[in-house]
Amino acid sequence: MTTAARDCDLLVVGLGPAGAAAAAAAARAGLQVVAVDRRAAVGVPVQCAEFIPLPIGRHARPPGVLVQRIAAMTSVLPSGAVQRTDFPGLMIDRARFDQALADAARAAGAELRLHTVLDALDPGAKRATLHDARGALAIGYRAVVAADGPHSRSAAALGLPPLETVSTRQYAAPLRRAYADTDIWLSPAYPGGYAWLFPKGDTANLGVGADPRFAADLKTPLDRLHADLADAGRVGREILARTGGAIPVGGLRPRLVVQDVAFAGDAAGLTHPITGAGIAAAVDSGERAGAAAAAWCTGDANAWRDYEQDIRDQYEASLARAVRRRRWLARFWSTPAARDDRLHRRGWIAFREYFDAAADPALEAGLEAAPPRPLAA
Repeated sequence: MTTAARDCDLLVVGLGPAGAAAAAAAARAGLQVVAVDRRAAVGVPVQCAEFIPLPIGRHARPPGVLVQRIAAMTSVLPSGAVQRTDFPGLMIDRARFDQALADAARAAGAELRLHTVLDALDPGAKRATLHDARGALAIGYRAVVAADGPHSRSAAALGLPPLETVSTRQYAAPLRRAYADTDIWLSPAYPGGYAWLFPKGDTANLGVGADPRFAADLKTPLDRLHADLADAGRVGREILARTGGAIPVGGLRPRLVVQDVAFAGDAAGLTHPITGAGIAAAVDSGERAGAAAAAWCTGDANAWRDYEQDIRDQYEASLARAVRRRRWLARFWSTPAARDDRLHRRGWIAFREYFDAAADPALEAGLEAAPPRPLAA
């Protein structure tokens, strides 16, 4: 049964940071915007370590969003060597962050529909088929912003291939003493990823990420990390919350606009393939996609081309470098070299070696000849 059939200028699929930012930008420009999300509540469940960089700190101003400030990042290598790097940012309540962006979109005039799932896109007819608790819903559109995450239903509806992802698992635990750094552990125990502690007021987000090709079990290493930090008196043994999810790590999609469907945020592949950072790029790409949709709908034939070019100019070089690093690292995860600090210095953004453009044949030869040591963490 069809509950409704209606038209709009812009359909936004997904109400995370990218989708909400797109909806707000397009509505402010005068478009009739319908934004949908499959979840029952914006921002819930949280699947994020909840850190944002200072340049998007303006979005942390609404009540309840900002939790604490971060001063630096501490990176721990397999040998135990530590590097502390200035890395200022903000820890936020991610659910409130997303909700504040959605509130801004609603205030700008966008219609938000929750618990609404995209089923199909017909780009020729410019019509989307969705469903909610009442039944099917048909929406005619002039343009779409697809901001529906790494497993984008919009992309699947257009027949596009899925994005490469890594898996993450995270606990929230009581934080036993005030702390202002983010901690990162690099180890063969987390192949294709890393472990983290992000302080958040009187709690901490503890998590691990790994490439599922090399590590299918994330619970065991996360439980070990939690126990070690509890033994050290840094966190409590209680688990206050559990979450997890997928992070795209393959870089940008080959095309960011397909048949008047513009991809933004995780759905575009904008998450950094090494660090997993993606909130700032999501907000930025969402704002740009919403503005491009408004320009296209008001007669700018170059709007989509300009959006694609602007995003690539801003992000493609750094994402491509990270993808190359991931592919290089993957050669060594199942070898003794995975315990070698030199590998991780080359593969993590806190170290100058990460930014070296040229390959290092001597390093690679040394890693390939690494002595056969056990890989147990």
